[in-house]
Amino acid sequence: MRKNDRVVLTITGMTAEGLGVGRYENMAVFVPNSAIGDVANVLIVKVLKKYCFGKIIDFIKQSDHRTEPDCPVFSQCGGCSYRHISYAAECDIKHQRVLDVIGRIAKSEAEVLPIMGSDRLDGYRNKAQYPVGNSDNGIYTGFYALHSHRIVKCDDCKLQPTEFKDILDVIRNYAHKNGVSAYDEALNSGVLRHIYIRKAEKTNQLMVCLVINGERLPNENNLCHSLIKVNENIKSIVVNINQNKTNVILGEKCRTLYGDDHITDILCDVKVKLSPLSFYQVNRNMAQQLYKVAAEFAQPRGKTVLDLYCGAGTIGLSMACLAKQIIGVEIVPEAIEDAKFNAKANGIENAEFYCGDALFAAKQLAQKDIHPDVVVLDPPRKGIDSQLVDIITDEFAPERVVYVSCDPATLARDIFLFEQKGYKAIKVQPVDLFPRTPHVESVALLTKSRH
Repeated sequence: MRKNDRVVLTITGMTAEGLGVGRYENMAVFVPNSAIGDVANVLIVKVLKKYCFGKIIDFIKQSDHRTEPDCPVFSQCGGCSYRHISYAAECDIKHQRVLDVIGRIAKSEAEVLPIMGSDRLDGYRNKAQYPVGNSDNGIYTGFYALHSHRIVKCDDCKLQPTEFKDILDVIRNYAHKNGVSAYDEALNSGVLRHIYIRKAEKTNQLMVCLVINGERLPNENNLCHSLIKVNENIKSIVVNINQNKTNVILGEKCRTLYGDDHITDILCDVKVKLSPLSFYQVNRNMAQQLYKVAAEFAQPRGKTVLDLYCGAGTIGLSMACLAKQIIGVEIVPEAIEDAKFNAKANGIENAEFYCGDALFAAKQLAQKDIHPDVVVLDPPRKGIDSQLVDIITDEFAPERVVYVSCDPATLARDIFLFEQKGYKAIKVQPVDLFPRTPHVESVALLTKSRH
């Protein structure tokens, strides 16, 4: 196989990133914007040792799952990997992905339940972070193309709430009138790096955060006045200062220009403080379903629950009304402060939170002879350390482990480790928090084996 070869390819599967997969002469070929069942003439654009990449030239036969994409930048942006297929087909792909890794990587007999599909396919994201670029007509906004820092212009993403577009328009007009340029990564110059908008869906409160390479913006009061005029639900306008030469979006310092330094949402009947640095699931409605599954698996009534990687405490606090005690651990100091604030704001007195690395904190809690009945895990994409598995199984020995995961592969890897230590995975519930994208959340229940 060589670059610029043309081959006839049948798409038989999908990757974790939403690329179609076919095989030609025992070589895997990955093809964007394809669907299972497509038969197409494919141009080979990149060849590596064990696989290659191609793009569709034309179709011989189109998949029955195909639908017409309803976004003008779908093929350029790469955010919505599945906007060209039916939602039923998308859910089948995500369910099969979880099923495959539980069998292949975890080598587990856990039951993979039918995926819980989202109640909305568009407008479900409560947060958007728009990179900013310079043009002859002023700044423009959009999203990074897949695996690049090339900005694809997009003013009205279908995954975002409709009111975000009006806010972007105000900021672009303000930047043009006040000579505010976009930050240039290559030159490490310019001012406006990102526009970051959050929406609290239950309360309708909005936060606008401008990430800048500097301390101040010109005519900040005029900007605030224009934003409030376009949407009265804006309750917080914040500048985040990031003067580092980095591709990390947010800096550590924030300055409030208008209103409060946070907005408030309600999740699983718990008031939640949302500051610019707070972690919060982007699909509130489906996050509630996710947390209800976690609570059902945890069976926390009268139990002590250890919530590792607790963020702002949302999972643990949603169980607090049933549990005897909630102990939350999170490495991000701002998140722990939010968790404590959330507990106090909701009158929850049986929750305590500690700031620290999950592994280190678990060791300390074990040394204090704390033995939680339930351990809840909601780690980042990379999953958890094998040493943490050892502490949970050997030192805590809880009745149940509830593992919330945003990556089925690392979930499966960690389930394998738990099963080696005498914990059996009983069931896994996939939940679609990110329709039209390749991502899928899962909740796994593991119980201590009885010998």
